[in-house]
Amino acid sequence: MAQIRCEVRGVFVAVGDSATVPLVVLSDGSDRVLPIFIGIWEAISINSARNREVLPRPFTHDLFLDLCEKFSIALRFLQIDSIEDGVYYAQLVLVTNNHEEYIDCRPSDGIAIALRGDVPIFVEECVLESAGQKSEDLPQLVGLAEFLRK
Repeated sequence: MAQIRCEVRGVFVAVGDSATVPLVVLSDGSDRVLPIFIGIWEAISINSARNREVLPRPFTHDLFLDLCEKFSIALRFLQIDSIEDGVYYAQLVLVTNNHEEYIDCRPSDGIAIALRGDVPIFVEECVLESAGQKSEDLPQLVGLAEFLRK
């Protein structure tokens, strides 16, 4: 199937009666979005990368990119390629010595790295078809920054 380029629409917290859970929402530019539930630290990292915040000390995702740069490894893109039992699977695509490598990663880590590395995020069409939703069907969302200020 085809890979669809997606952008990060935002980092949010889903607020419900039974739980409060961070999530990142990807958009393919249509009315379809892909919500991915993540951990709070990953949410903070994605949000800071999205806002181009420079922190006094590097996050793990910054360290990964620094290591790639030191060893002449280029980051090409992130691909979110499957979902099984509600768990998303992704791969970072790297190039070194004209050789492409696919590195398994959690989508949340891959998104944080892709944003910092300024590379595209792709989602397999079959993932968007099975897990994509309309924005209005998402649970009640609060922006991460707003949630953290409370």
